Amino acid sequence: AINKIDKENANQDRVKKELADHNLLVEDWGGETVSVPISALKKQGIGELLEMVLLNAELLELKASQEVPAQGVVLEARKEVGRGIIATVLVQNGTLRVGDSFVSGKTWGRLRAMTTDLGERIQEAGPATPVEVTGFNDVPQAGDPLQVLEDEAKARSIAEFRSHEDRQRVLSGAPAKLSLDQLFSRIETGEVKELPVVLKADVQGSVEVLKETLHKLSTDKVKVRVISTGVGGISTNDVLLASASEAIVLGFNVRPERNAADLAEKEEVDIRLHTVIYELVDELRSAMAGLLEPTFREVAQGRVEIRETFKVPKFGTIAGCHVVEGLVRRNSSVRLVRDNVVVYEGKIASLRRFKDDAAEVRAGFDCGIGLERYNDFKPGDIIEAYTREEVAATL
Repeated sequence: AINKIDKENANQDRVKKELADHNLLVEDWGGETVSVPISALKKQGIGELLEMVLLNAELLELKASQEVPAQGVVLEARKEVGRGIIATVLVQNGTLRVGDSFVSGKTWGRLRAMTTDLGERIQEAGPATPVEVTGFNDVPQAGDPLQVLEDEAKARSIAEFRSHEDRQRVLSGAPAKLSLDQLFSRIETGEVKELPVVLKADVQGSVEVLKETLHKLSTDKVKVRVISTGVGGISTNDVLLASASEAIVLGFNVRPERNAADLAEKEEVDIRLHTVIYELVDELRSAMAGLLEPTFREVAQGRVEIRETFKVPKFGTIAGCHVVEGLVRRNSSVRLVRDNVVVYEGKIASLRRFKDDAAEVRAGFDCGIGLERYNDFKPGDIIEAYTREEVAATL
């Protein structure tokens, strides 16, 4: 479905080109991928979209049995006060029933209750039915397959085995990760800069979207490293992890628990709360830029021509100069150029107009200039004065 065709700047060909870039060629471009232009807001093309879904399901002979143990996929998951863990599951095969034992990724449970998208409580759901279910022992990941098993013990055993295997992969260093000491050492030496993040959100779907968004924020200059994710309020464990990792805590549509907020203040852990994704991303981008070393740019200040030299008691050799452009100030950064070759870079040590010290001299006036630790002046030399301005670092 190519959505939002009601907008003035809608460009279906651009969408089709982007699909083609991912090896998905639509039918009207000579491929096999079905595309239907729609507007969900204006309800345009919805009928045609449903017709194409049914037609392709028939052509592909997509069929499911209601007699086998149920299989499905977790679309969304969240934790609610008073209700516990709730997951939206799409049944793909078999019939899902209240009381079924199941395993889903690294979680398991027994189905306690099931409701439709209209909030109606039901006892069973067949293929192609989305339902909200409760009974998980932990929050599953969006995209985790759900499989009904004959008993709860087997479901628990499989989930625990998967968790153990996952921990072993992390401990074995596959893929290898830096220790905190190594990480901080590399940051200090400028080899790499990373922003560790503990991420909490209201639902698992938001966690997945934010993880992907934060991953895309990483650049060659600064990496975002999500060290922990979870669903529900920000806990004391989250704060302790952030404190140990020198990470910031990002909360999306969640709040810190009372004890967690007090602990964060004590441990000086930065907790940032947001309800709009783009605001969270903007703030994180600013935090990443803060890890970069500032850069500077040179701004021309003035140009001075040396016309003669003379010696002054207590000051040594002084250059008699004429300010051609701009101005020069006492303590200005300068370079001395002779025959288009820079022979000195440093600062002005003294600046005089006649016999008086001067704070600055502007174009069109003569002055005497002495440089720090340099006195080899020659008539015709050029002194270029400049300043260095800090430029905000960008990613």
